[in-house]
Amino acid sequence: MNFQIRDAISANMTNNSSTDVRSVIDDAIQRGEEHLLPGLGVFFEQLWKRSDEKEKAEITNELSEAFAQAQ
Repeated sequence: MNFQIRDAISANMTNNSSTDVRSVIDDAIQRGEEHLLPGLGVFFEQLWKRSDEKEKAEITNELSEAFAQAQ
C-alpha cells in the first residue's frame, strides 16, 4: 500500500467524531467499490496498532468466525 494513501486518509480523518468514522465505513462498505478497500485497510491498521494482545485475539477470532460463515 502506498504511504500517500495512509497519509491522506489519516489527514482526512483527524479529529472526526465516531459518528463521522462510522459514516465513512458504512459508505465504503455499501458502495462495494474495490478502490475503497485500501482506505478500510488503513482504518484496520490504526485499530490493530493500538490494540493490546487480548484485543488482537478478539479481533482475529471475530474475523475468523466472519470468514467461516461467509463460505
